[in-house]
Amino acid sequence: MDRRQRKSRQAIFRAFTELLKKESYGKITVQQIIDLADVGRTTFYTHFETKDDVLRALCESIFSHVFSDDPGKETTHDFSAEHSVQSRMTHILYHLREHMDYLPGILTGDGGEIFMGSLRGHLAELFAPALERGHSAVPADYLLNHMITDFSETVRWWTRHARYTPEEISAFFWAAVPSV
Repeated sequence: MDRRQRKSRQAIFRAFTELLKKESYGKITVQQIIDLADVGRTTFYTHFETKDDVLRALCESIFSHVFSDDPGKETTHDFSAEHSVQSRMTHILYHLREHMDYLPGILTGDGGEIFMGSLRGHLAELFAPALERGHSAVPADYLLNHMITDFSETVRWWTRHARYTPEEISAFFWAAVPSV
């Protein structure tokens, strides 16, 4: 992607997230994104087929770093040397907190399903290896589903109770699930 294309794509993301701060996902139109991004319709459709595709790309942008095996050191936090599931979850929460101003707009209606579907897929990859050790009295697939659902809903709850830190949210989650 050349520089002009990257700038257009960034403008679309910026416009989309600005709209999400004021409107729920379902109320936002492609035309609103185009107008706020100050790009042409053709430019928008060169990058994305639908508004859902913009959201999917935004999710991938958020999740690709936090779910990577080598997250690297960051200026606001450093989880580069920590590889436990709990520390990786706390790292995820740090990044979600950076998007807290528009996450509530995503988590309504169809947008919530797209976002949560992406999150759940990544969580399955994070939790599954820890559950393979078989430390629980319940089947691993049940526990995996339980943990994914519980953490996903914890994120949704946190968007309404943002006064808690990522460390506190992570601690709440781990206090409520069986030892893995």
